[in-house]
Amino acid sequence: MAAPWEDVLQNKAAVQEAARVAVDAALLAGVLMRTEDQPNASDVVNYAPFTLLPSAVPSALFEQAYAVQQDFNLLVDAISQNKEFLEHTLASTIKVDDFTARLFRIHVQVLEEGLAQSVFLGINRSDYMFDCGVDGTPALKQIEINTIAASFGGLTSRTAAVHGQVLKVLGKSEEASRLLPNNPAGGLALGIAKAWELYGSPSAVVMFLVEEVQRNIFDQRCVENELWNRNIRVIRKRFRDVFEKGSLDDARRLYMDGQEVAVVYYREGYVPNNYDQQNWEARLMLERSRAVKCPDIATQLAGTKKVQQELSRPGTLERLLPGCPEAVARLRATFAGLYSLDMGEEGDKIAAMAIADPDRFVLKPQREGGGNNLYGEELRQVLEKIRNSPERTSYILMDKIKPQPAMNYLLRAHSPLQVSECVSELGIFGVYVRHGKEMVMNKAAGHLLRTKATEHADGGVAAGVAVLDTPFLV
Repeated sequence: MAAPWEDVLQNKAAVQEAARVAVDAALLAGVLMRTEDQPNASDVVNYAPFTLLPSAVPSALFEQAYAVQQDFNLLVDAISQNKEFLEHTLASTIKVDDFTARLFRIHVQVLEEGLAQSVFLGINRSDYMFDCGVDGTPALKQIEINTIAASFGGLTSRTAAVHGQVLKVLGKSEEASRLLPNNPAGGLALGIAKAWELYGSPSAVVMFLVEEVQRNIFDQRCVENELWNRNIRVIRKRFRDVFEKGSLDDARRLYMDGQEVAVVYYREGYVPNNYDQQNWEARLMLERSRAVKCPDIATQLAGTKKVQQELSRPGTLERLLPGCPEAVARLRATFAGLYSLDMGEEGDKIAAMAIADPDRFVLKPQREGGGNNLYGEELRQVLEKIRNSPERTSYILMDKIKPQPAMNYLLRAHSPLQVSECVSELGIFGVYVRHGKEMVMNKAAGHLLRTKATEHADGGVAAGVAVLDTPFLV
């Protein structure tokens, strides 16, 4: 799966010159992040980390990932509407995982009260790696699906132009012309705009719900600017603001500072430390409202690892997507081996298998945001500690995917320029809008390639491990 720049990697002078051009091109294109020292100020910024060269991606697997995205959109939407499935699947998890349990309690409360929301917007990102199995043939295997705050749609919309410039400087104009255009920011904004329009109040605003620390603001601004360009007003608020200034009227319309809110787009709220008691109360208010939540709480629960594991059981996809055998086959082809650690004989066997051979597996908690998974010796130690405790049901076990590494330079501010052995992860953004029972939009909205050095087992760009990349199809 080699990209056609082995020659470049050997040429130190060419690499140094290309790196200087690349950094300036990234700054010029707006591939930016705030600094760790001043995460809430934009008067000092730096380029977001990225690869010097685009990484090779097998074109057949790239096309497969795009082809299955609409199926994943339909699947997530079907799960979010199936209270019995969520209840059954998460029953063991909510006994031991307080975060998932609190989300689930809000879900139940809102359903019992009756949904005020009639328009549903899903923005998700399905992430894959290229598994080189026993015979070395790469296969597309899903790592996870992110149904809340799936990030980097903005910055990745600008990264291909940077890589195109680098290739031209290296005398590879023909290869530069083969880089695919990619604009997830536009695709995500299209979904938000459609949901806003269907909400039916032209004076209402879109609210980005954002974190207290906002290093990745420029990624969000890319989507935000697309909405302003459509004359849709955007406000940025934190949970704290919602708690202090948010209100519902008798029709459960949501107001912030006196402005009606049509769409709440979450870039926050996916990990336990996003919440204190006030934030949980704010989340409940948002969920009870008529506003279109992206995601609503049921869709967030649809993205849990436990749901992912349940989907791999024989017959589950068929029950969720009846009468769609082609979609089921496309979905199932992307699944890696996933195993339940529920209490009982099956879970006991799985735990013993992983303890005996920890390098075969990944242990995953019910968390988003990267940097949470356990591997190797750490996996073995944790499982040995919890193997006889119900705590183990808050995790799932997955086969470890073994991609073919490639050499590249990872450009990071204040870091030395050195070649690294790397692996890549491909994400496909999906957007759907449902009005009542009618699906009015369902599309793949672009892609994100992230690459990291092989010494790092886990972690994304925001976690400081992976860097932005561009696929070069081979």
